[in-house]
Amino acid sequence: MSQHSIPIVDLADFLAGGEKKQDFVFQLGQAFEEVGFVSVRNHGVPQELIDDYYDAVKKFFALSREVKLKYEDPALAGQRGYTSFGKETAKGYDAPDLKEFWQMGQIVEGEELSKADYPDNLAVAEVPEFFDLGQQLFKKFEDSARELLRAIGIHLGIGEYCFDKHIHNGNSILRAIHYPPITQEPKSAVRAEQHEDINLITLLVGASAEGLQLLNRQKEWLDITAPEGCLVVNVGDMLQRLTNNKLKSTTHRVVNPPREKWHTSRYSIPFFTHPRSEMRLDCLASCVDEKHPIAYEPISAGEYLSERLIEIGLKKK
Repeated sequence: MSQHSIPIVDLADFLAGGEKKQDFVFQLGQAFEEVGFVSVRNHGVPQELIDDYYDAVKKFFALSREVKLKYEDPALAGQRGYTSFGKETAKGYDAPDLKEFWQMGQIVEGEELSKADYPDNLAVAEVPEFFDLGQQLFKKFEDSARELLRAIGIHLGIGEYCFDKHIHNGNSILRAIHYPPITQEPKSAVRAEQHEDINLITLLVGASAEGLQLLNRQKEWLDITAPEGCLVVNVGDMLQRLTNNKLKSTTHRVVNPPREKWHTSRYSIPFFTHPRSEMRLDCLASCVDEKHPIAYEPISAGEYLSERLIEIGLKKK
């Protein structure tokens, strides 16, 4: 298995303006066109907050199954609260992923939005700090994602601030994932089967153990490595669709650890940056030409999200 250090960019360069900003836009655009993944330094998400949230996440998943199930509501399609082990399945696969997870959604500000799209976030009585830390981390991730999408807007020639209105009170999700210890010979070599993310971009703080891999253009699985303190950021299917495949939503997976580490848990905290449901994902005219005809039917972000939640088993038709 090959090691793969994904391209590294420094968000401080973008915020500095001038030539540094231009260089950042070029580097980010090139990475997202060629690899679909990038490491981001100086991303603005405080390490102390990340560490505190990890501690709260571990406390929650250490609770008994009976307690955790109090926070699982199938009517929420996994979009808020707890989703128990074995409920989510990668698109096109029958075996469920070997994980349980918790999701927190948008903290809506300044307007009334449908509870169907924005159900209330849940607090955990047994871990009181979990809710507040999650809200703080959500907003820090959202701030970082906004700057990255501004750079993407420049790269695509559609304007630096074109995504701002779409992600303001957008349907983004902060997910805390627990891959429990493996207690018997697994049916599959993967904890999370190969997939592409649904959203615009995903921001991931360093997981507690190795295992994340991407599939390159040569159809090789490569271990993703990133410097300590960096965010791993990747393109999701919504952005790939919007750009008519100009930006790559790269297939990735989480593999099982070697046998000597089966007794260990793996924790991961991705932030899935989603737009508002009404945003159109119709292919940008600037990304369509004779060599690149329109690859996707017109659709809204809300319609697309609903389709994908059904495909991965979190929502019923």
